Amino acid sequence: MNFFEQQAAARRTSTRLVVLFSLAVLGIVLAVDLAVALVFGVHGGALLLASLATVGVIALGSLYRLSSLRGGGEAVALQFGGVPVTGDTTDPNLRRLRNVVEEISIASGVPVPKLYVIEHEPGINAFAAGYAPTDAVIAVTRGALDKLNRDELQGVVAHEFSHVLNGDMRLNIRLIGVLFGILMLSLIGRKILMYGGGRGRGMSAVLVAALIALVVGGIGLFFGRMIKAGVSRTRERLADASAVQFTRQTAGLAGALKKIAGLEAGSRLTDRSDAEEVSHMLFGDGVGLSGLFATHPPILQRIQALEPSFKPEQMARLQAQWMAAPPDGLDEDVHMGIAPDRRASLPAAGTEITVTPPMVSAQVAHPEADDYLRADAIVSTLPQDLLEKARQRDAVMPLLLALLLDGDAGVRERQRSEIAARLGNRIADASIALQRDALAGLHPMQRLPLSAIAFPVLRLRPRPELDVFMDTVHAVAHSDGKVSLFEYCLGRLLEVQVRESLDPARHARFGRRKPGGVKQEFATLLAVVAQAGHRDPTAAKRAYLAGLQRVLPRDHVPYAPPADGVLALDEVWPALDALDPLAKQVMVEAITDANSHDGRISVAESELLRTICGVLHCPLPPMLERG
Repeated sequence: MNFFEQQAAARRTSTRLVVLFSLAVLGIVLAVDLAVALVFGVHGGALLLASLATVGVIALGSLYRLSSLRGGGEAVALQFGGVPVTGDTTDPNLRRLRNVVEEISIASGVPVPKLYVIEHEPGINAFAAGYAPTDAVIAVTRGALDKLNRDELQGVVAHEFSHVLNGDMRLNIRLIGVLFGILMLSLIGRKILMYGGGRGRGMSAVLVAALIALVVGGIGLFFGRMIKAGVSRTRERLADASAVQFTRQTAGLAGALKKIAGLEAGSRLTDRSDAEEVSHMLFGDGVGLSGLFATHPPILQRIQALEPSFKPEQMARLQAQWMAAPPDGLDEDVHMGIAPDRRASLPAAGTEITVTPPMVSAQVAHPEADDYLRADAIVSTLPQDLLEKARQRDAVMPLLLALLLDGDAGVRERQRSEIAARLGNRIADASIALQRDALAGLHPMQRLPLSAIAFPVLRLRPRPELDVFMDTVHAVAHSDGKVSLFEYCLGRLLEVQVRESLDPARHARFGRRKPGGVKQEFATLLAVVAQAGHRDPTAAKRAYLAGLQRVLPRDHVPYAPPADGVLALDEVWPALDALDPLAKQVMVEAITDANSHDGRISVAESELLRTICGVLHCPLPPMLERG
């Protein structure tokens, strides 16, 4: 599954959703007008009023529901009674979940999402929700934690991560809002008929109108379920395929699906009213709709897509086995000897890697199993004291700021002053101490994963503190014009993540711009990157032209490194981030060419490339050279 192509497909599906919604609204309006004409006669004014009222009710319903979900994935998780998973949890099931999520997050190059557990649900299910990866929430049921072994849990989490990466989450939240608007007429009619009373001609007319609304609302329910099923089934098949491609094994995902099919609780959710609204977001069918209204492919089809030789009679044997001895995920881990693979190792900090631009863009497009294993190697080699600080509420701000501090003592002292002026001496001193002691020997490839693990804890701080922190990050990164490109980009990446988590609905979008509309922004970024990757000005110019040729082959924009260096990038990010997903694929190749024109790239330069990709929402897995 190609990341860029799936982003583009999600954008097209959003457009299709708008068209289907418009057709559904038109059908409902025509049905209301027909009912009004039959009951009250054909009067132009009455029909116009009925049409406007119908459209108004649907629009207000959709806007209201979308507004209630403006908080993003967390709002959906809380609606289900989700309980946050803290970094210091001692529950072995929750620690296993957090470890799996952190490893897949680092492997895919996205921030670690917030984790929630729906404690009261015994069925095996999960969902990813949010507007963007920086706002993502992954929630799993207690049944999934208790019954799935590590491989199976990994398969379920990888399935949900594919929704995060492919842009499905934003589409799914929009679908909730759209369908709520379509169902508004039915809800209003039902409430009036339930609580309406009294007599008289006026009340009779109200009750007739309510009955019309209820009947027409049934049409809306039909349309709504059809739209949801049509959008969801294809995305679920893609998510299964992406999970297998990513984890490079089918047994885990297939095992989870078998347990859903074979256990009595299955994937059903006990609160069916909430479950139907979000059924298209769930890993397994939480409601039980079938046929045209099914939001997921039949469970046996999903299993056989992973294991073609699997037969229904095998399912019957598994059902009998689990009825006699219900599965326990942690016990299965022990019996199977499942443990994280620690064989992958980090390259030496001075190592140079052979890369090509298509190879790097392909790694964004197709994260694979070795990315997951190498992410595990990175996590396993992180110092334990730093991991603990990344998961502690009071330590996370000093840790992230310490990652931005300069090696030069004079610059570092100015940065300390900026931190102290905004966050106080305690955090400033803690940042300096961390940079001097704990971070001194940190491998370049460990800085971004460490910040990814820390980010969910940072988001728990109150909004005013996050605003001040974001201002501090900006000040630290800009405290000296000689700030390195990596320090600048890491600071910018933190700003992007914090800003998007504060207002996810506002910043989530699928880009539509083409390279020809952002020529100067491309030129500025490629000039800065080429200059950072090549000490010789002539070599830097050649690298710049190679990158420009890849993205704008018919244009000539002279090589002109900006006088203010990396600070000039402040103006380019919004335009480049608004590029069409497939244009971003070419952009990643162009940046790679400008950074490594000779085909070789150092570990430090690869981390710069990864950081730029993160700022532009093109998550790059942890190692550029695959096994």
